[in-house]
Amino acid sequence: MKLRRFFDKRTWPLWISFWLPLLIMTGYFIYRHMAPFGSSSLLTVDLGQQYVDLFSYFRHTLLHDPSAFFYSFSKTIGGEMVGVWAYYLMSPFNLIYLLFPGQSITTGIFIVTVLKYGFAGLSFAWLLTKTQTQKGWLVPTFSTAYALMGWMVANQLNMIWLDTVAILPLVILGLERLFTTGKVRYFAGWLAVMLIDNYYMGYMVILFSCLYWLYGATKYWQNVKTLATHALKFAWGGLLGVAFSAWLLLPTFWALIQSKAQYNVTKVHWKLEYAPWKMLAKFVTGTFNFDQMPSGQPNFYVAWLAVLAFVLFFLRRQFKWSVKLSALIVTATLILSFCYEPLDLLWHAGQFPVWYPYRFSFVFCFWVVWIGAQALTDKITIKLWQALTMLALLVGLFTTIYLNIKKVTYVTQANLLITIGLAAITLIFLTLPKERRLIYQIVALILVATDMSINVVASLNNISYVSQSEFGKYTQALDNAVNKIKASNNRFYRIGKTFTRTKDDPMQAAYNGADHFSSTFESIIPNFFGSIGQPDGDGVVAYTNGTMITDSLLDMQYFMDKTVPTSQTDNANYRSYIPVTSTKKDLTNYQKSAKLSTNKVTTYKNPYALGLGFAASDKITSLKVSKTTGDPIARQELIYQTLANRSTSGLISAENFNEVVFQNVKKVTTLTGAVLNKQNLAKTGSVYFKFTPTTNDSYYITLGQNLTTSNASYYINGKELKQYPTYRHTIAVNVASNSKGKTVTFGIQMKKTSLWLQNFTLYKLDNTQFKKSAQKLQQSPWNITAHSSRKITGTINIKHRHQVLMTTIPYSKGWHATVDGKSVATKKVINTFVAVPLSKGKHTVTLTYRPPFLITGSLITGISALATAGWFIVRRRRHHAWPGSQSKMWSAKISVT
Repeated sequence: MKLRRFFDKRTWPLWISFWLPLLIMTGYFIYRHMAPFGSSSLLTVDLGQQYVDLFSYFRHTLLHDPSAFFYSFSKTIGGEMVGVWAYYLMSPFNLIYLLFPGQSITTGIFIVTVLKYGFAGLSFAWLLTKTQTQKGWLVPTFSTAYALMGWMVANQLNMIWLDTVAILPLVILGLERLFTTGKVRYFAGWLAVMLIDNYYMGYMVILFSCLYWLYGATKYWQNVKTLATHALKFAWGGLLGVAFSAWLLLPTFWALIQSKAQYNVTKVHWKLEYAPWKMLAKFVTGTFNFDQMPSGQPNFYVAWLAVLAFVLFFLRRQFKWSVKLSALIVTATLILSFCYEPLDLLWHAGQFPVWYPYRFSFVFCFWVVWIGAQALTDKITIKLWQALTMLALLVGLFTTIYLNIKKVTYVTQANLLITIGLAAITLIFLTLPKERRLIYQIVALILVATDMSINVVASLNNISYVSQSEFGKYTQALDNAVNKIKASNNRFYRIGKTFTRTKDDPMQAAYNGADHFSSTFESIIPNFFGSIGQPDGDGVVAYTNGTMITDSLLDMQYFMDKTVPTSQTDNANYRSYIPVTSTKKDLTNYQKSAKLSTNKVTTYKNPYALGLGFAASDKITSLKVSKTTGDPIARQELIYQTLANRSTSGLISAENFNEVVFQNVKKVTTLTGAVLNKQNLAKTGSVYFKFTPTTNDSYYITLGQNLTTSNASYYINGKELKQYPTYRHTIAVNVASNSKGKTVTFGIQMKKTSLWLQNFTLYKLDNTQFKKSAQKLQQSPWNITAHSSRKITGTINIKHRHQVLMTTIPYSKGWHATVDGKSVATKKVINTFVAVPLSKGKHTVTLTYRPPFLITGSLITGISALATAGWFIVRRRRHHAWPGSQSKMWSAKISVT
């Protein structure tokens, strides 16, 4: 009986709404041979470069290290994690990843992706059913148009956003119930779910809810008093939803202030961002490709049945003019937001998106399908004058697109013709009289499913994906190497490497590293990394250019290097899936460990690593290091020697090249800052810088941000320089070590007619002096006796006055220190790290991380939940006490139920 109840006449439209989009996407992915059904995977762009590693971190946290929910040393050299969880990892669908370890996680991503399509259809069907907007076969018809919308297809690689499409209809259902029953609990509850799942998309849902309230206020208009009541209930429901999610929102807000909020646009241009007619091209099927990711027009393709039904809403007489007017205002606001900069910024919380523009276009898709569903009755037939009006609009639309097709490169003539055919068939279908409604409703579903399937194929066929083999082999090689190190040492240490698949490799393999990429990345780390010669950007760092100084300072106790292939066949087999991104001659100064190495990865142990904390001169607390003066090598010397309380000069020296050879390039006498110009523009221009080390010291060449691979190619002794390709500050390249008497040639091959040798300088590190400084700093280490992701305890012996416990833990107000059981204030040194003032003698120091505002947010959520529960109890008791008078007593008050 219970099973039959699930498939009765009231629920079968819901099940079809769930399964149809799910099966369409599953069929397409099988056709593309996505794992587990072939050699490819769903990994592409951010999904392959970021999210998949975070999902692995999600597994590790829940299964092995719950404290990593708050803080993680896998996030570069350490960072808060509540903001990361709030943006990336709070979806309940992520629990599925617990079943898929290692390289099999791509199968979990496949399952989660198709499930999100299915639940998007189910939730919209639930909205249609509960509001009695549609019934029967028209429920899955409109639900499929919604679940497979153009925004969903274009952003499935941003799968952290896809939950929004499933939650939005439930939030709107809560608003509908607020207007029809006066109950706030549905709206507040689902809004809280939305904000907890993904606060960023939740913010957009809040904005759309405000627009929708204007529409609902006219739709359910009675009088001014009722309008005021609805306004108060809407505000109360919104506040309650925010309060229920405050436990996560408040610490996340603090995290954003330290990271993403620092990049907000401060000057708004009151202008159109592009010619608005270009949006019309997005009504063509298959108008999505890689070029549309970084910049393009909004993706809002939906089935033509839904589009024409939307137009029908404004042509039917059953809707009051005031309702049509409010719907028109909402529509105009959304359309204007797609091209008017101030509104665009508003939807994106004051920041222009880095890739994936107009991320809020899902609300427009919802709006079109929802309004269309209200207009198209079960007869599925329109009048002739309505059809002619629609025909005129279609002719104008497609004529405009055709005349400007060369200006919108993502539109092909084939796709335009297909779209015209789909629109024409849909219009004819709507115009035909229908005596047997059931058959025509099924035909309508087939028409919509076909329409949306064509868009899926035409859009996603433009996208390439990471092969399962490439991802799986790299993941296995990295995991094997890291696991060997972990098995040999359970203390705290960091691991560096000379190869990179993504900047979130440390999260994928759950080790303490130095790379990271996320949208909620504290700005102090990229700022510091950029100042010491590492590639950095907004929300990203790559520790690929470490010197012996920075390796020591940042406690890089181990280094993983790609094993040199024993044959050309081996080299060809795994050259692609273990991409080398760092030239590191300094590895010859470290200890190669056969015990810790694998057949793919060679592991080295760094004898100069200082540990997470160590005794250092208190002069570091007053040292000011400016990014605008000096260069990364000079900054490294200044920091390291200040810590060791030694002379801040003499460790590093600038060197001259023994010979410079110019080939088809005009000679210059001064190298640093010079502009190289070709002699014959039609031929290749090259410059070779040669020097012969007189010692076995380490040599570095600094390259300014102009000296990137887009402007030139670089070679060391004829072999291409292995270097992470993008950087926005000067970097330091390790070109020689233990090379006494051997000529080193650094070659530059120009790709353009001229090249600026920005910050191009050769430096030598005095390895003997470096070792003396390192040994001095190693004399009094912070001997860590217990550590987790958010609490570290250790002992230290301060042997001299005027010393501090210097750590390489990024400074945050969330870190709290106790010394010998007593609370002590921490200090922020070189604008980056935590230091703890200590007196001479032995001490036990504990650092504990507590996310700022977590307790405050939890109190707000707890009080709100208890107050709401108390309200329910009081209402229920009064209802039982005075059943006859209850409705009159509370009719004029704001209900929280």
